Amino acid sequence: MLAAKGKVLLTAVLKLKFLLSFVAFIGIYWAAFGMKFGIGFAVLILIHEMGHFVDIKRRGLPAEMPVFLPGLGAYVRWQALGVPLETRAAISLAGPLAGFLASLACAALWWQTGNPLWAALARAGALLNLLNLIPVWVLDGGQAVLALSKMERIVLLTACLALWLVLGEGLFFLVAVGAGYQVFFARDFPAHPSRATTIYFVVLLTALGVMIRLMPGQGFGVQ
Repeated sequence: MLAAKGKVLLTAVLKLKFLLSFVAFIGIYWAAFGMKFGIGFAVLILIHEMGHFVDIKRRGLPAEMPVFLPGLGAYVRWQALGVPLETRAAISLAGPLAGFLASLACAALWWQTGNPLWAALARAGALLNLLNLIPVWVLDGGQAVLALSKMERIVLLTACLALWLVLGEGLFFLVAVGAGYQVFFARDFPAHPSRATTIYFVVLLTALGVMIRLMPGQGFGVQ
């Protein structure tokens, strides 16, 4: 009985932590960008984090609700010990995938309504998720690249450079720099390659790049 009550209490605390941190998160972006864009941008980040959360839970792995760090970002705490690298990579890329779908929904609303707010949110969401795919440190791209062999990282680097030249989006150069580091300086190559992760990574980068290219505006679309 005590264990059951303790579990219920812990669940309530975690949900409260999620709600309070998200409210504070909204407040930061509301103050910075105004009510409509601020709330929309915070919701886009929530959808990104829920992409990780849902993918973890559907695999039967334990995970906590997202926690938001106002002005810094957000994260989903989960137990990755013993999980294969390819599965970790898929979970890491699930957030940007959810973020792309959210941007696509905003783009569709802009197409239907002509309201520039939706175009700004679509562009900002795509840029944010592209930034998250830079393969360094704790970013989603940095976790996903661990499943790629050296040759697959070269493919990723080549794809980023090609997207940079074709689409003219400077963020692809930063992704390429991260990929280059993973090719020439990293030593953590996996025992087995992961073609599925490579395809997933490149397709997601391309989809986000096309989204940014098609949306009007500059920077994060706040203008």
